[in-house]
Amino acid sequence: MLLAWLAILVVFGMFAPKVESALAGAGWQDSTSASVQARQIIRRDFAGLGSSALRAVIVDRAQPIADDPGAQAVVARVEEMLRSSKDVSTVLAPRPGSSISANGRTAVVTAGAAAGTNQMVAAAGDLAGPLSRLGTRNVTVTLTGDSALWADFNSANHSAMMRSEMLSWPVTLAILVVAFGSLVAAGLPLMLTMVGLVVAAGALVIANHLAPVSIWALNFALMFALALGIDYALFLVVRFRAALERRGAQPGDRQASAEAVAETLATAGKAVAFSALTVLASLASILVVPSPAFRSMALGIMLSVLAVLAATLTVPRTISEHLADLETSSPGLSGGW
Repeated sequence: MLLAWLAILVVFGMFAPKVESALAGAGWQDSTSASVQARQIIRRDFAGLGSSALRAVIVDRAQPIADDPGAQAVVARVEEMLRSSKDVSTVLAPRPGSSISANGRTAVVTAGAAAGTNQMVAAAGDLAGPLSRLGTRNVTVTLTGDSALWADFNSANHSAMMRSEMLSWPVTLAILVVAFGSLVAAGLPLMLTMVGLVVAAGALVIANHLAPVSIWALNFALMFALALGIDYALFLVVRFRAALERRGAQPGDRQASAEAVAETLATAGKAVAFSALTVLASLASILVVPSPAFRSMALGIMLSVLAVLAATLTVPRTISEHLADLETSSPGLSGGW
């Protein structure tokens, strides 16, 4: 069983590191709406000069851009960089009365979208930094528009998620040690969580090749993998300890351990399975909502629930004998039951 899980983790683990860059950035719309259809028509027939277009705002703080050769050079470099992107269909230079401000110090270079909204969000994320570095002491370049907004949002979301995980995992481990009274038992939910996360992340990357999956799926997969990993492990550990205690298990008593595992899976295991199936059934209804973001959230949760459930009903069985030995013979490490 451990070898089988190792193979599963290797397969999905090859895709998991790509999850942050592979998942889509937008998706907060009704895919069947007239506005989405209009956006597709604009991209096809009007050079993508719609809501997903990229707009580089160039500001000269000293004088009008037309009077500053340095600012004009910046505008030219911006246009060249945008034209070099495969996701840009056309580039519109700044024009007086349309994309140049009344004082002449602000100009907008517009780049039409040659790809879908999700790809344009990724393109905005790739271009924002290089475009801003084209600026000088007096001239600034800032990428804006819907695609840039979602790219900034995803970047902020990712940073906040990583920071929250760095803060929450040590606290979670400390709470688990207190709740379970054992380093070994406290490690079980974290192990189940990691299994669920790796499998869910890899599966999301694979699913993204079939249909766009929002980055929000990762947030919810992480949240539910941790919550259910702790919840299900708590059920199993408490039941397993009670079963060992009733049998008066001694160190190395493999027979008592096997019987305790059977009792645990026949009772708490069934409760865990029913709980997971209930969660999956309730989330399945969200898959019919015609919004990629909502469907992605449901998909991320469902994948993490499936992975944690499978690990909960199989992995503890393979380590039960070692857990029993530690629970009965190493109070300093495990805290006994």
